[in-house]
Amino acid sequence: MIPGKISPDLLRRLVYPHLTTRPDVLVAAGIGQDSAVLDFGPHACIITCDPITGARRELGRLAVHVACNDVAATGAEPVALLLTLLLPPGSGEAELELIMREAGETAVALGVAIVGGHTEVTPRVTDIVAVVTAVGRAESGGYLHAGGARPGDALLVSKAAAIEGTAILAADLAGELAGRVAPEVLARARRFMDEVSVLSEGRAAVRAGATAMHDVTEGGVLTAVWELAEASGLGVELWADAVPVRQETTAICRALGVDPLRLIGSGALLVASGDPDRTLAALAGAGVPGTRIGTMRAAGRVVRRDGREEVLVPPARDELWRILEEVNGPA
Repeated sequence: MIPGKISPDLLRRLVYPHLTTRPDVLVAAGIGQDSAVLDFGPHACIITCDPITGARRELGRLAVHVACNDVAATGAEPVALLLTLLLPPGSGEAELELIMREAGETAVALGVAIVGGHTEVTPRVTDIVAVVTAVGRAESGGYLHAGGARPGDALLVSKAAAIEGTAILAADLAGELAGRVAPEVLARARRFMDEVSVLSEGRAAVRAGATAMHDVTEGGVLTAVWELAEASGLGVELWADAVPVRQETTAICRALGVDPLRLIGSGALLVASGDPDRTLAALAGAGVPGTRIGTMRAAGRVVRRDGREEVLVPPARDELWRILEEVNGPA
C-alpha cells in the first residue's frame, strides 16, 4: 500500500466489516464521517481520533487543531484531548518538551483540556508520530455530520484551499523553494499555520442554515467534497475555478508542480447549506471568509474546471506525500 490515507475501497473491504456498534451509537464510522456521535442522555458526545504524520514542525500545535477540527465540523464544542506521542530512538528531551508546550498553549487558546494519553520511545517509528483523540459535547440533536446534505444545497468553503499544506511545504521544503519563491512569500505562507482551526466557522454555520459540514484534510478540497457527497449519498457539482487559492499557495504549488486542490487543507471547512446567504453572512460575522463552490445534487459527481466537466473522484494520494517522496526519496 502507498503512503497516505487508506482508500475508500480498502476501508469498505478490510476495515468497516470488523467494526461493532450498540444502540447508543448515533453516528458511526463511514466515508467522510470523521467523528462518532454517542448518546449521553441530554447531551451528545462527539469523539474522533487523528494522527499527524506528514508534518515535522509545529507538531504539537497542529495535532491539537486537527483533532478539534473534526469536532468543530459537527458544530460541537471540543472539551478534552488524549495525546499519544511515539518518538524514535535518539529523540531529545527538548523535542518532547517543545511538542508538549505547543500542544498545551494551543489547547489553552481553544479552551480544551489535555487530560491524558501515552508517551513512548520506540524503534518502530523513524519520525515522531502524534495521535490525538478529541472529545466534544453538543446538546442532544444539536449537532451536524457529513451525511446530512440535501439535493439543491449550496456547497460552501471557508477561507481557502491548501492552508495546512502550504504552511508545511513552506517550512519543511524551504531549501527546495529557496530562489524559486520569494522569502517574504514563504514567510507569509508559514504563518498560515495560525489559521488551521475551523472552530469559529463550525460554531457559526451550525446555527445558520448548514445541513452538513466536513473539514478539508488529506487529499485536499477534491477529496473532502467527494467524501461529503459519499457520506450524504448524493451527487455534487464542484466549481473548481471558484475555490479560493491564495497567492502564496499558488506560488509554492507552481514551483513544486503541486495541485492545490489535492493538497492537505486543514483550516478550510466545507458546509452544505439550504440558506447560503444566511450561512455566508454568519461566517462573515465570525470573521471568516466563505465562498460558494458548488451545489449538492441527487446524483452524479462532477468537477467543472477551465470550461471542462470531469467525473469527480478522490485523488489516490495527497500531493504532500508525492512531493515529499520526490524531494526526499521513498520513506
